[in-house]
Amino acid sequence: MASTKFTTVVRSLSSSSSQGMVKPPIKVFGIEGRYATALFSAGSKQNQLESIEKDLIKFQTALKSDLVLKEFVDNPINKRSLKANTLQLAAKKLALSPPSSNFLSLLAENGRLKNLNSIINSFKVIMAAYRGDLSCVVTTAKVLTTFFFLLIEVYIHQLV
Repeated sequence: MASTKFTTVVRSLSSSSSQGMVKPPIKVFGIEGRYATALFSAGSKQNQLESIEKDLIKFQTALKSDLVLKEFVDNPINKRSLKANTLQLAAKKLALSPPSSNFLSLLAENGRLKNLNSIINSFKVIMAAYRGDLSCVVTTAKVLTTFFFLLIEVYIHQLV
């Protein structure tokens, strides 16, 4: 009897947490998409989307410039808990917000640091859609003159 009540409570808690997700304006698929969507939802609830995006870009830049940190994060021999603690220290050094710092620790604990760059890029895509940014690629056979470049630029601005 007691176990029946316990499972009912657990089920109600798990279903209520899934209902509270904030949906992003664009779907991103795969493991990267799941983590980026969860981060978007958490950031939306805390009204910290812009700071999280800035923090992730800052960390991505630091990861590219600091080879020691990159090698440490990429090394599969290092334990997940050690990576999580090290990322907490790195986040403190970079003055990252608590949601960003917690997210990096979560990735380390779940063994998803190998997907970090893809997750950050997926989050950037979600944030671009959230802001209403559009990207446009113009491919030409020849290098454009300044006149034609400006003409195309004006035309694209008229479309938007």
